[in-house]
Amino acid sequence: MDSLKKDFAQRLLSIKAIKLQPNDPFTWASGWKSPFYCDNRKTLSYPALRTYVKLELTHAILEHFPEAEVIAGVATGAIPQGALVADALGLPFVYIRNKPKDHGLENLIEGELPQGSKVVVVEDLISTGGSSLKAVEAVRKSGSEVIGMVASYTYGFPVAQKAFEDAQVRLITLTDYEHVVAQALETGYIAESDVALLNGWRKDPANWKK
Repeated sequence: MDSLKKDFAQRLLSIKAIKLQPNDPFTWASGWKSPFYCDNRKTLSYPALRTYVKLELTHAILEHFPEAEVIAGVATGAIPQGALVADALGLPFVYIRNKPKDHGLENLIEGELPQGSKVVVVEDLISTGGSSLKAVEAVRKSGSEVIGMVASYTYGFPVAQKAFEDAQVRLITLTDYEHVVAQALETGYIAESDVALLNGWRKDPANWKK
């Protein structure tokens, strides 16, 4: 698995999906300031890499969650990836909104999700884990079972790890913060001094200041 994480990290760096801006930090939806951003949705624009992500997520589900009956993508970033994976597996696909529609059927889950289904949730990226676990809750409330989650990337924050443990959700990712930073340093994408800054941010991202 470590070889996969290293390989995918290098592929993300090759398409400049990793952004480092210590002097002009990004602001996340959570309000956190970050010198580091992983935009792995860019993989969708590169056919060979898009196929790579589809196949590796598919392999992860077959290896860790072979009993899956439905694939659920989290809106919006994981809708295309989830649909690609569901197609590769020949399984039904649904997607989960971050809030119900304010018109029409007011659906939170789009598509047909039979009660009692064994569901694998697909995410593109895990930061705090909040939106991902909201999707899990929506599936559980609908009467189905979440047997696990797969994602392209995780920052691996302690707050997210604890949230997944508390929610009893097993998470499998293609790569993570450690492998991306290690590959970025090895290839000269970042300097040694950047690693210290990034590690300082990752220890306490909610209160980080440049």
